[in-house]
Amino acid sequence: MNRCTGYTYVSDSLQNVPNSQPSTQSSMTSSESSPLLGNGSGHRNLSLTRRIVNFMKGEDEPSWAQSFKFFIFGTWFNILLVFIPLSFISHNMDWDAGLIFLFSFMAIVPLAKLLGEATDQLSVKLGETMSGLLNASFGNAVEIIVGVAALLNGQLRIVQTSMLGSILSNILLVLGCSFLAGGLYHKEGIFNGTGAQASASLMTLACITLVIPAAYASTTNAGMQGYCSDADECPTAGLLFISRGTAILLLGVYCAYLWFQLKSHPKLFISPTDEPNSEETVATTETEETVPRMGTAAAGVALLSVTVVIAFCAEYLVSSIEETAVRYSIPKAFIGVVLLPIVGNAAEHVTSVWMAMKNKYELTITICVGSSIQIACLVVPLLVIVGWIVGQPLTLHFHNFETIVLFVSVFLVNLLLMDGRSNYMEGLMLLTLYLVIALAFWVA
Repeated sequence: MNRCTGYTYVSDSLQNVPNSQPSTQSSMTSSESSPLLGNGSGHRNLSLTRRIVNFMKGEDEPSWAQSFKFFIFGTWFNILLVFIPLSFISHNMDWDAGLIFLFSFMAIVPLAKLLGEATDQLSVKLGETMSGLLNASFGNAVEIIVGVAALLNGQLRIVQTSMLGSILSNILLVLGCSFLAGGLYHKEGIFNGTGAQASASLMTLACITLVIPAAYASTTNAGMQGYCSDADECPTAGLLFISRGTAILLLGVYCAYLWFQLKSHPKLFISPTDEPNSEETVATTETEETVPRMGTAAAGVALLSVTVVIAFCAEYLVSSIEETAVRYSIPKAFIGVVLLPIVGNAAEHVTSVWMAMKNKYELTITICVGSSIQIACLVVPLLVIVGWIVGQPLTLHFHNFETIVLFVSVFLVNLLLMDGRSNYMEGLMLLTLYLVIALAFWVA
């Protein structure tokens, strides 16, 4: 009765509304037959669902079938993918270490090119900065897997040398090859020097944070207390405190860097606008546009899938390196600093060189320098914290020789990135320093 009376009241009140307001009466009448709650949330949920469905379908993009047909059969180079099952078989059947190394290395080569193809396709929709960040992150997944595995096995020196080698490989070998290859195809490469300098400055900060533990361990009384030939085997409480505190601070700085790069100052990481009156500038910055051959969602799935396969092949290769090195008398320091990073960075190496040849230097800088920053400010601190959790005393104390090598390498990269331009001569300088360092570690 109450409900009926209530509706009668509303109806009676509507009858008293003047005839000059028919729209109001119609509006109120229609509202009686519509739901009182949930309209807004329903539309929002429907809109979100449509966005997800549209993203997965890839409207106005190549279909999933077209995308993967291009991805797998787009080049005869993919015939090398036959080495992937050979790598798995040789590892699981305990074949000769040399065969495992060969098959795994040959499997990573086409996978690295596919990773570059997926990144290039993502750059069409996501932009060079975001796709370069994705490539660096997926590429460093190999280093994280290898680092955690070595950490859990107590191989702390392998963890340190492989991380150091990964940084040196990215900023000297990969960036040097990219500048050299790009300089042979284009007279001069142009990128946003301000954003590159900001990244290099953060790399310098990470380098300095590695100098401080080494200085503390070798110059202070508290640092030298209980000092032994290998500080990783007997780190002092102070050294552990400095390393773990620095690791937490570096993780915070890396999060701030991501916000700076993607949200607050993204324009610093976008290629500068060409000067219309400069024929040389237009000629040198002419970029080969990427033809969209894959949907965004398909390219993302391909990127993730290839990274997983690379991680397995890299793990098999790493497990065979030490036995191969013993057989051919290769120094262990050389393995950690040179061989392991070359394998781990194979995907980024191919992608970065390829992007430089296409004159996409913003993507090259993001992959090389961004990957080094990710190793120094994310992966290494993360491994220190993981070691803290599992009871492995991993520190940021590198040997004095290793610290000096890292410092001079970062110094040279800073100088070359300052002007926002690159050429083949700068690439040759970076490669020369890397080869000198490799020779030094061969006899270290």
